[in-house]
Amino acid sequence: MFSLLKKEVVQTMMQSYPGIDPDISVWKGQEIVEFQEDLLSRVNGQLSEKWFYTHMKASNAKLPRIDVLNLLSRYAGYINWHDFRYKNSHIKLNDIPVSGNSRKTLSILVRIPLLFIVVMTLILIILKLINTQNYKFTFIDSDTGGPILNNIIHAELLMGDQSPANYLSDNKGDLTVRTNKGRINMIVKAPYYITDTIRISLRKFSNDVKVSLRPDYYALMISYFSQSDVSSWEKRREQLEAILSKDAIIYQFPDKNAGNSMALYNKQEFIDKITMPSSGLRHIEILDCRYIDGKIAILRFRIKRDIE
Repeated sequence: MFSLLKKEVVQTMMQSYPGIDPDISVWKGQEIVEFQEDLLSRVNGQLSEKWFYTHMKASNAKLPRIDVLNLLSRYAGYINWHDFRYKNSHIKLNDIPVSGNSRKTLSILVRIPLLFIVVMTLILIILKLINTQNYKFTFIDSDTGGPILNNIIHAELLMGDQSPANYLSDNKGDLTVRTNKGRINMIVKAPYYITDTIRISLRKFSNDVKVSLRPDYYALMISYFSQSDVSSWEKRREQLEAILSKDAIIYQFPDKNAGNSMALYNKQEFIDKITMPSSGLRHIEILDCRYIDGKIAILRFRIKRDIE
């Protein structure tokens, strides 16, 4: 570390005497005098020629006194010897020529910040663990106020810059989310209900959260049409014409217990089939509706085969 300080002393000296030899060990006579003058001019300090030969020219393992180290450090542009060591990131407290009491003081000054950091880290971890709780979300119909008993309610928890977390409800229509956040945003998708982004404020001592979903009346209408006798088919065709987009794409997904494949319909094909009792499109279960300008643009459904 002292050898590094000597190099910085040479760099400072070269600001006043650019032609001086960069190797301080070869300085003698006039160079030493010029250094003494520059030292006096810059930091009002003095060093004898004998001291210079003992410590600056020779490779002496023993460090000079701390007051001399402070003087040379100020000459090199630092506050003191400790500032020089810190800014050069080669801190070794055992190299600093200090008394036993000073060494203990330095040790305490180092340990106190470390202890503070450790304690604060533990406190933050404990607080995070305490604040992290399980919240049960129950979904209710905004019209009836009753619970939505559906095991395919899908919630997408938005996590800011992170990837969204996905959850699926249980057979009672509930789902559980574990978080330490005070407010969360989630996108909820459920058959026969409008897909919505919901902002929820969480309370630490109230873990049961009710979330209201708005019914999708168009989806309910289509499902109703498929499960009832068509007595006024012309009126129902008009209603379907009104709620389906001109370029609507309708997907029939295969039943999970049957071997049938997916079918694709356009608007007119779907209207024809759902208003014809013999078409086979009976007891439709709506899986998803997507809207553009208030009309259904994408419809996904399947035929329920478990009808008694």
